[in-house]
Amino acid sequence: MSIEHWWPKLKPSTREWLIENNGDAVPAEVVAEITEADGPIASDAWWAGRSGHSGFYFPDEAIDWIEAVANGEAPERP
Repeated sequence: MSIEHWWPKLKPSTREWLIENNGDAVPAEVVAEITEADGPIASDAWWAGRSGHSGFYFPDEAIDWIEAVANGEAPERP
């Protein structure tokens, strides 16, 4: 599933956190909420980022998508 499908399923506080902390490491509890809303994150999903020792990060395309939402724009899927 794509970001535009699971985004509205997130709690408003989670969406707010993602907007306010766009580009930062995504906490495990937020990744868990996304997984609960969408199912396991497919490695080939355009919005799927990378995980490392410092956490999960969205790729630039997803960061841009979240920024567009924050600006009240209708973002398009890359």
